[in-house]
Amino acid sequence: MKWVLLLAALGVLLLMVVPPAQGHQRSGAKRERQRRGKKRRGGGGGRGPDRTKSPQMSLGPADAQVLEYLQNLDFPAIHPPAALHPPAALYPPSSKLSPVDLSLDFSGDSAVLSDPIDLVTPLTQEQIRLLLWHEEEQHRREEERLRRKDEERKRRRKQRKEQAERQRNFVAERRREEEEALKQQIAREEEEWRQKEKMRQEEAERVARERQMEEERRREEEAEREARERQMEEERRRQEEAEREAMERKMGEERKRQDELLREALEALEEENEEDEWLRGDVFQSLPNQLKERDFLPPPQPIPPTLLSQELEWEHEEVGEGEEEIKVSPRNALPPGCSISDVTMTCENIKLDYFPPLTIPYLKSLSLEGNLIRNIPAEAFNGIPNLEWINLGKNLITSDGIAAAAFRGLQFLTRLYLDGNLLDRVPSNLPSTLQELKINENKLSTIKEKSLRGLSSLIILELEDNLLSENNVDPSAFSPLTQLFYLRLGRNHFRTVPQGLPPTLLELYLENNMIEEISEVVFNNTTSLTLVSLRHNRLDETRMAPLAWINHRSLESIDLSHNDLYLVPSYLPRSLIHLVLVGNHIERIPSYVFAHMDPGLEYLYLSYNKLDGHGIEPESFFGAYHSMVELCMDHNQLVSVPAGISLMKALHFLRLNNNNIRSIPKDSLCEPGMEEDPNLVAVRLENNRIDPDSISSSSFSCVRATSSVVFKPQRKD
Repeated sequence: MKWVLLLAALGVLLLMVVPPAQGHQRSGAKRERQRRGKKRRGGGGGRGPDRTKSPQMSLGPADAQVLEYLQNLDFPAIHPPAALHPPAALYPPSSKLSPVDLSLDFSGDSAVLSDPIDLVTPLTQEQIRLLLWHEEEQHRREEERLRRKDEERKRRRKQRKEQAERQRNFVAERRREEEEALKQQIAREEEEWRQKEKMRQEEAERVARERQMEEERRREEEAEREARERQMEEERRRQEEAEREAMERKMGEERKRQDELLREALEALEEENEEDEWLRGDVFQSLPNQLKERDFLPPPQPIPPTLLSQELEWEHEEVGEGEEEIKVSPRNALPPGCSISDVTMTCENIKLDYFPPLTIPYLKSLSLEGNLIRNIPAEAFNGIPNLEWINLGKNLITSDGIAAAAFRGLQFLTRLYLDGNLLDRVPSNLPSTLQELKINENKLSTIKEKSLRGLSSLIILELEDNLLSENNVDPSAFSPLTQLFYLRLGRNHFRTVPQGLPPTLLELYLENNMIEEISEVVFNNTTSLTLVSLRHNRLDETRMAPLAWINHRSLESIDLSHNDLYLVPSYLPRSLIHLVLVGNHIERIPSYVFAHMDPGLEYLYLSYNKLDGHGIEPESFFGAYHSMVELCMDHNQLVSVPAGISLMKALHFLRLNNNNIRSIPKDSLCEPGMEEDPNLVAVRLENNRIDPDSISSSSFSCVRATSSVVFKPQRKD
């Protein structure tokens, strides 16, 4: 705009002061002034009296403003070279004007430009060039100032972008680690469940084997006893038979002898020729007493060896008299057992009972985990001021043992780990640069309003396994944490979700508490939440407010495993993608419970519940047919494949193992007549009651490979 005004002003001045071409034919200052006066009044002949007056040029308001702008230009600071000044010979001798003298007459209504003899001295090329040079210089300076300002703005924007990118990367890395840890934990729990199930099966098999062995042993003993009794009876009969035969032989001989005597007596009786009969009973001696039955007791049963209790003898390492005790090392000398590499120093598990005095300015990382340190003096970090990461976990540090100014001089500290100590409150005067703080497994019993003051850069805060509850945590304690993304409060004593959570929070972990209720206002300020873990609490569907989180547009993952739920909760967040309900008492999936979700539920884990098929309706999975990717319903009581699975076009992984399913109809897993590419990647159906001969070849038409169907083993009725 300045260039346009400057060119317009120069054009006006040139039109006003440059004489016409025929001016060179005239001579004399008077005729020249008259001619210029006529030119100003409109050219041509004029009125007589006006020709004698000094010619003047009348300027309009716009021209006067232009001339005033030119006069107000700040030339004193500019010193053009001498070559730019025109020589005096270029000006007529009669003129006493300098090259840049100008005079304005404002006596009338309009500005009049005149010289000492009522003439306007024309601007030379050098003056015009000087004006242009001045404007160019001002324009160049303005452009230079704007360029520097733009560069500074770009630099600040780049710094903010880099810082935000670092924070996002940091949080993403932590989230990946937590997801990996969660997956590993789920895998461990699943492995534990498998091991427990295997142990239960082995125990049942062992009991069955023992019962079978006991039954077989009892049958064997019965058979042996019967055999022994039969043998004893046979032996007794044989003995009795032998004794009877011997007695009969003896009685026969005795009878023969008696008969012989009788014959002799009969012959002696002459007059009586009468046969005398004798009663056998009188001559038979009573049979000898029968042998008493031997007390054939069964052989003593083998007594199983008694399990001798073995006492575990723990070996305690004690410092003997001949061993060296750890003593304070001189400054710059590493304590025994410490190692240093590059900018990292490690002194872990060496029974160090003091904070080592160090003077290593370049040190960035220090780990003193697993020692016996109780105190941190005020001068502990004076010789290592550039530390960025400190690990003091698993020591005996108390809150009173930390000096008030111990951490104050660490201006570059970003990570501080104090897990496994004896702290009952958060240390004070922590550096404002801190981004990660861990105080897990301590004895924290209170978090006051000013406990976290000054930690505006904190991104990750972990306070698990302490003595915290809603009664000893001030609702305004988290307000200074304006950049907190990640908060862990598991294994405490909360009965409700704590109040006053930071609005920037992305992930919240409250597992292993005693939470019984989720109110409508508890998540009102944390609208940026993406993950909430409430595993191992006491929640049931009746204590979860309908408007607690249904309108959250960022909440994608909720873990409600191992609670007291009897059905899948309604009014879940619209944006939910992952829902974990493992280890509850769920018996029913209500109709349309997932219908309001957008874009739709993708991962649903219902393992280890009490679903038997009666609580699953055809509309139970409505709203997830186009989005469900992984569905786990293993270790339930299902007797058939749940309705609606064949309509899940995006389903990749399906787990129905360890149920009571007896058949796989053609349309239970795959929709008949489907012409699209198979969607199922893996299907697990082992440990059911399915008869392989009853399965049709088209039952798995939507599975990409039959080898990905885990079918064996199956349980028998």
